[in-house]
Amino acid sequence: METRRALLVDAFAAEPLAGNAAGVVPDAEGLSDDQMAAVAAELGASETAFLTAGDGAADDRLRYFSPATEVDLCGHATIATYAALSAEGALDGGERTLRTNVGDVTVAVDDDGTVWMRQQAPSVEVVDVDLGRVATALGIDPAALRDVGADLPVAVASTGLPFLVVPVNFLERLGEADPDDEAVERLSEEFDAAGVYAFTFDALDADSTLHGRAFVPSLGISEDPVTGTASGAVGGYLRHVDAFDGDDPDELRFEQGHFVDRSGHVRVRVEAEGVRVGGRATVALDGEIRIPDDEDDEIIEA
Repeated sequence: METRRALLVDAFAAEPLAGNAAGVVPDAEGLSDDQMAAVAAELGASETAFLTAGDGAADDRLRYFSPATEVDLCGHATIATYAALSAEGALDGGERTLRTNVGDVTVAVDDDGTVWMRQQAPSVEVVDVDLGRVATALGIDPAALRDVGADLPVAVASTGLPFLVVPVNFLERLGEADPDDEAVERLSEEFDAAGVYAFTFDALDADSTLHGRAFVPSLGISEDPVTGTASGAVGGYLRHVDAFDGDDPDELRFEQGHFVDRSGHVRVRVEAEGVRVGGRATVALDGEIRIPDDEDDEIIEA
């Protein structure tokens, strides 16, 4: 049995116990898939990032596991990992390239601790879907979707992990959402998406571009508090559908998590080279976890 350092880091938040908690194992060298899956299940965060050395072409290798399955890309766990490393002085300046299951992405850390993750160039496909069905799956009044559907269509958007993007007219309607996990999962599977990201421009904060909620039951996450990969995808979606009538802001600010008491915000920049997603993060828990050999049955947290 061996011991590894394990962190819980709250991403997209400046203070602990807010934003989106991610597990981080900063030295995962030699851990098997089964061991990583068991650690992620034990930590219980929506995703846990496992960091190992790169292969020369990339500085680092990062893998992500939810408590239920491996996830190809996770924005908030990436932000959490590099914010924690930066806070303890374990990073040199400049960009780092990390290899993920969907390819290489880069990260950089500003002087104020903001971590920027450059995701893949966005892909956006407007889809033909019954808005009544979507509304029923999300537990939202269908009129709240039809009011904005003519100008803002439902689409599948991705910067590495696809989401079904659903515009909603008002924050009150979005806040009333009571999703049926099975229906959301079926909808996601039909459009080959990880989950559904519903948003409204009717935000709480005057500085925010929009308010979003992400439902990802296919990964064992009924609602993800603050979502980096979905935010990047939605940034690409807004550019694709010309949501700002050609006057695109240099930076977008997405607020999320308020309806699950984990408020946070994501900064998004849609650039010619791709989409950059940025945010702060803070370590909430720093400890060790005992990891049995593969043939053992249990994980015991020390």
